[in-house]
Amino acid sequence: MARKKSKHPTELELEILKILWEEAPLAVREVRELMAERGRKLAHTSLITTLNVMHEKGYVSRAAAEQGRGYAFSPKLSREQVSQGMVGDLVNRVFEGSASAMMLSLLENEQLDAESHEALRKVIERYRKGDKQ
Repeated sequence: MARKKSKHPTELELEILKILWEEAPLAVREVRELMAERGRKLAHTSLITTLNVMHEKGYVSRAAAEQGRGYAFSPKLSREQVSQGMVGDLVNRVFEGSASAMMLSLLENEQLDAESHEALRKVIERYRKGDKQ
């Protein structure tokens, strides 16, 4: 039985998006080189296939490359759009829709230094006042 398609990027797709968020537009060769520098070596054809799937899913756009054949790829989704979707899915699936339960779990499982604790306190206070910026 085939695996259910995810609404969110796979681990590999997320790695590719991270590279594109930093340096787009990039040709397949450039993405492949940057991934190899980060320890992820892929066959050229595997990367082309993955980028084409990402294009079909609406994660990336592609345009004719300036030099040579092929395409240059750019992200269509921002880092914020992807992270909000993935965090929202986690809250719904694991914490039954309770963002506060997720926050409490994070706080209980992470050791925060004083600076991080203060930054978190300020964000919470801003949200209490209705300023979500």
